[in-house]
Amino acid sequence: MTFADEVKNAVTARAALLVVGVLALQLLFIASYVGALHRPDPTDVPFGVVAPQQVSGRLVTQLGDLPGGPLDPRAVSDAAEARRQVENRDIDGALIVSPTGRTDTLLVASGGGTVLATSLAAIAKETEGPRKRAVRTVDVAPASPDDFDGLSSFYLVVGWCVGGYLCASILAISAGTKPANRQRAVIRTAVMALYSIAGGIGGTVIIGPVLGALPGSVWALAGLGALVVFAVGMITLALEALTGIVGIGLAVLLIVIAGNPSAGGAFPLPMLPDFWRAIGPALPPGAGTWVARSIAYFDGNAVTGPLLVLSAWAVAGTALTLLLSMRRRGGMEETPQTATTPGGGSHLG
Repeated sequence: MTFADEVKNAVTARAALLVVGVLALQLLFIASYVGALHRPDPTDVPFGVVAPQQVSGRLVTQLGDLPGGPLDPRAVSDAAEARRQVENRDIDGALIVSPTGRTDTLLVASGGGTVLATSLAAIAKETEGPRKRAVRTVDVAPASPDDFDGLSSFYLVVGWCVGGYLCASILAISAGTKPANRQRAVIRTAVMALYSIAGGIGGTVIIGPVLGALPGSVWALAGLGALVVFAVGMITLALEALTGIVGIGLAVLLIVIAGNPSAGGAFPLPMLPDFWRAIGPALPPGAGTWVARSIAYFDGNAVTGPLLVLSAWAVAGTALTLLLSMRRRGGMEETPQTATTPGGGSHLG
């Protein structure tokens, strides 16, 4: 047997294609993470300005014209309204100009990301310095002291996502990635649902009562966790039913390579480049991270949109999984696997 024949026996054409696919995923992983996170500059951060009428317009224009465009300023009627908008996650910060003294107030919310809150404080001080005004920072939604840089919610959601696609992969690979019939697809969906509930509760108990890393309603976070795990798991099952083992790679591409760096975890969305900022809210890691932070620090405000995103992934994954299982008419079973018997023969599994 020639060396070329040995190579063909050791690495089949299918294996070679899968290796090329893995290499592509590896390079995309590097490009996505480094591209999203190597230069976290704030851009177009929603920012409120409360100031006397005679200076409000000029200040809004001045803040909007800062080099690099870090802020997207808009006039707000009064301090109470500015605080309400920050707490409702409509804006990420606000500058309240004192009409009498020379000390202004900056409202931030480190629960939405301490890096962004720190950046806003630096921008405000740099802007106010030439005007000979001081800045007092007020954190209206402070991150827990046990939640370093506000990252606990992100890591919690990442854990849920990893559990979702790993469970789906195991369910599919254990008996072939393409469901043979509707009954098998329904069973896998039910198992995925039970696993999601366990994963949601387990993750919440660990990060809340056990470690004390994240405040907020335990049951609200557990419900979010179940939805995240189920959404990721079902879309993974759907991709596997559609493309076979390649679906696992597609799930990694969608959730890990595209979803994690764009989730606003390490750096909140306004500090990400345009591409990652655009896709983040539409993917499970980004939607889940936003909701987890809202539950923990913002009294559950501004969660309707992200919950709809997660629900859409869950519904789409479930529907595709069941519909693709119905393509194989007549209850066709998956291709049986050949197993070697102790006596050296073989039988069909």
